[in-house]
Amino acid sequence: MRVLLVEDDPLHRAWLREAVRQALPECREIVECADGGDGETRAREMPDACVVMDLQMQPRTGIDAARTIWRERPATRILFWSNYSDEAYVRGVSRIVPPGAAYGYVLKSASGERLRLALRGIFVENQCVIDGEVRGAQQRSAVQSGALSETEYEVLIDIALGLTDQAIALRRGLSLRSVQNRLQAIYDKLGVRAVEGQTGLYNLRGRAVSVAVLRRLLNRATLEHAEADLARWTARHPRPRDP
Repeated sequence: MRVLLVEDDPLHRAWLREAVRQALPECREIVECADGGDGETRAREMPDACVVMDLQMQPRTGIDAARTIWRERPATRILFWSNYSDEAYVRGVSRIVPPGAAYGYVLKSASGERLRLALRGIFVENQCVIDGEVRGAQQRSAVQSGALSETEYEVLIDIALGLTDQAIALRRGLSLRSVQNRLQAIYDKLGVRAVEGQTGLYNLRGRAVSVAVLRRLLNRATLEHAEADLARWTARHPRPRDP
């Protein structure tokens, strides 16, 4: 077994290296990288490696690197090791996991024993391991937001990017009525509605985005990825016609 550590903090890399040595005595090689771009390169050189990946790195994030690694080698086992339990990060990971892949999401605040158990669970037993605190954050968010469906979440991202209903319909392969129905569902689940006697006070789309940010359904990383995806999409598709 070989393990690739992708983490920009030297102290965290040292902690991970020791955790791997303790949890995985069968590991014959540990390779370290300081950013996602280097991690992608080394992963190509080590196609059999298991990967421990930080999420927030510059200039290439863990989500970017994992997406590339999984696109090229869908069976790669990856443990995400992060400071963040926000739903935006959790959804960002879940949206790129290939079907059947073994992966994990463990917070940096977890105990050393928890990290070691996760390493063995994912890399040896081929299990999916999600930190309890992360699952708790997901459940709390589901209660607050009424658990947005994946399509609703995509529409939420699109309105955060400023797309019109027509553009969303074209991008997501939906009818205009379906987009409007999903927008209404988003408003209902986020508790965004017109206030009686205060007509014109809120722009509901803008208000929905604000509430989503406050509830950590959206964050900067999510929107940066979305902007990049939108740029690729607009390069391939014509501008929708005005109604």
